[in-house]
Amino acid sequence: MSELADRTWPEISGDDVLAIPVGSTEQHGPHLPFSTDTDVAVALARALAEQRPDVLVAPAMPYGSSGEHQAFAGTLSIGPSAIETVLVELGRSATETFGRILFVSGHGGNAIPVNRAVRRLRSEGRDALAWAPRWKGDAHAGRTETSVQLWLDDSRVSLQRAEPGNTAPLAELLPTMRQAGLRPVTPNGILGDPTGATAEEGAQLLAEAAADLATTVARWLDS
Repeated sequence: MSELADRTWPEISGDDVLAIPVGSTEQHGPHLPFSTDTDVAVALARALAEQRPDVLVAPAMPYGSSGEHQAFAGTLSIGPSAIETVLVELGRSATETFGRILFVSGHGGNAIPVNRAVRRLRSEGRDALAWAPRWKGDAHAGRTETSVQLWLDDSRVSLQRAEPGNTAPLAELLPTMRQAGLRPVTPNGILGDPTGATAEEGAQLLAEAAADLATTVARWLDS
């Protein structure tokens, strides 16, 4: 059993690394579920645990810093300050048992608060690390994320509703997005083009990300 939620307290070893998936509940276009970022974080944490018996996967944190998506119905965001505070408190609690904790983040908007939380935890003498996948491809709900979700669970992808969004380079869109969110630059919530996405491509993308995560963790644990 690599899941913390499946164990009882006598089965817990402080020698394990606790991997905490950090995701979001935010729109991913008209074709992908709100849980996409959380699903990815959980899948990658579990992939790491399959390779390393010393990794235990915690229940996922399903809310993130997603204010840029708030104009789309259903998005639930708790903001960067709350994310940082929650992860610091979670890290403090976790390190009462576990010697090392790993935050596996599936949402790009969480990067700043997750990294700030890690810095605070390290300043307190706690051994924490943050990691996020570095996808090749479009930015949000496009071919990359659609392919990955198709591999994870194609029943939760509505391919008949997949359509191109804004395919301009992200750097061109960021100034507007920072001021007004995604809605002004992409009415359907997509940055990229999900058409042509395949589960096979998703499997390859996940395998590459999982390999990078495993390498990063091995380097961290050997340091």
